[in-house]
Amino acid sequence: MLRIFSFSLIFSIVIALGACKKSSYDPGTTKSPKASNGWWVTYSVGGSPIAGPVFFSTYNTSADKADSMWIDDLGNFWDFKGKVALNYSALTFSNPVSVNNYYADTAIIGNGKIIPKGGHSKSGVVTDSLYMEIQFSDENTGAPDYTPTPYQTTFQISGTARTGFIEDDY
Repeated sequence: MLRIFSFSLIFSIVIALGACKKSSYDPGTTKSPKASNGWWVTYSVGGSPIAGPVFFSTYNTSADKADSMWIDDLGNFWDFKGKVALNYSALTFSNPVSVNNYYADTAIIGNGKIIPKGGHSKSGVVTDSLYMEIQFSDENTGAPDYTPTPYQTTFQISGTARTGFIEDDY
């Protein structure tokens, strides 16, 4: 009986030590963590706010490379989700023709940048800030027949990173 118990104890220790092997894979990371975030943004035209603050999101693509990311207004303004080219080392992004993944239109995205510690949240916490300019292909500037007049208005999108604190949410 003592022999069976000893064998069982040694076998359990060997299994336990083998199960404690550290993996090099971390499922919680991406190749572009400084660019992936949720943002509280305001939409402006010519410096005058027209919408916001609303929630906006930037996140990595499924390829998980540091050279591209998604921008997504989550249906809070224009129903737009598109890919942009990302210069991760400079934290800048743009795309001359970004295809909308919500419906059939495109956008020109320029002057996109993420500024580390460049803003303050609603409660005053120092946080990252986001700025970009976007023009839409399906914009209607008031034509009576609702014919789109593409890329007529440049919208500025600017805001701060979501802190995760309830007092900073809008």
